[in-house]
Amino acid sequence: MTDHAEAIATFDAFITDARRWMFEEALPFWGEQGVDRRVGGYVESLDFDLNPTATFRRTRVVCRQIYVFAHAHKLGWTQGAALSDHGFAFLRDKAWLGDDRGWARTLDAEGQPLDTTPDLYDHAFVLFALGWRNLALGCEESLALAHRTMDFIDKHLRHPGGEGFLHELPATGWRLQNPHMHMLEAALVLCEASGEPRWRALADELADLFARRFFDGRTLAEYFGDDWSRAPGEQGRIVEPGHQFEWSWILANHRRLNGADVADQACSLFDFAERHGVDPGTRAVYDVVRDDGTPLKRTSRTWPNTERIKGAVAMHALRGDDPRAVIADSGRVLLDRYLAQKPPGVWIDVFDETLAPTAKNIPTSTLYHVFLAFAEALRIAKVIAAD
Repeated sequence: MTDHAEAIATFDAFITDARRWMFEEALPFWGEQGVDRRVGGYVESLDFDLNPTATFRRTRVVCRQIYVFAHAHKLGWTQGAALSDHGFAFLRDKAWLGDDRGWARTLDAEGQPLDTTPDLYDHAFVLFALGWRNLALGCEESLALAHRTMDFIDKHLRHPGGEGFLHELPATGWRLQNPHMHMLEAALVLCEASGEPRWRALADELADLFARRFFDGRTLAEYFGDDWSRAPGEQGRIVEPGHQFEWSWILANHRRLNGADVADQACSLFDFAERHGVDPGTRAVYDVVRDDGTPLKRTSRTWPNTERIKGAVAMHALRGDDPRAVIADSGRVLLDRYLAQKPPGVWIDVFDETLAPTAKNIPTSTLYHVFLAFAEALRIAKVIAAD
């Protein structure tokens, strides 16, 4: 068998296994074990005996699960709509603090506000979940609440200098690119769901901020001063390959939906991360490298590996790369290492450079990353088969 034929066979086997993991293992498990039937919403995390571990729940995690079940419904998993509705009712009734306070960051075990700090990352995932509920379920209430959420962000979280947003209120520490990335991800879902110009304008604004402030032509910084200058010293040189892959996919979606001229940026992000961010031995994506490509943290959480899959999908869309070898490479790392746990449908979230597991629990938040990446792999498999 030629190398090309072997890569195709490995990719095809991965697609079969990914579909089974999604619909026969992960969704049934988290639709049962991950749902809080007493208080509402979903569990934050489980220990390895499958007991809930946290006395709090984060709004971002509730939103990620709302998304997963809405997307699952769109892909034909009939239980998804009711499970997404379950989380949405909890989110709306418990986490929304009003037009002048926004969304709580965390809730306690009884669903009462615990940390009421407005956090841009959480608000981005609220928008993402609401957009997906409108896209997959036609939920007009979700779209109306997305507008109220954005009204709050515009009024309270816009930076006084006019460029971008505060990452929390009051803001402390470095300014951050990451919540802005997820704001763009959410804006694009809302563009696709509603076609409304507000979301297109937000997407254009954030993509422009990325190009002018976050990206230097090769690398994406994480930490910035108040004027969007990179943080001094080593802090400003930190690069997360997973975020480079993730941005490449988000920018490709911006081009698909809005015609944005972002192909060169997305390809540069992917190429740097592919060249410097993948361990040649373990095939896992490093958690952190320096801007010169030197690995700084050779550990690897689940999510950077999922983002490599999405980055390969983006390169297929932007420059016609055959994504199958990269998708199969990271797909097998995920299925054979991170997701090969008992019972089926759970994961070990992080391994060190020796492939020793170091996770302390099973974080629910991981499902968003894996489900979205696998859904993109299934989608691109259909595109390739139709070519």
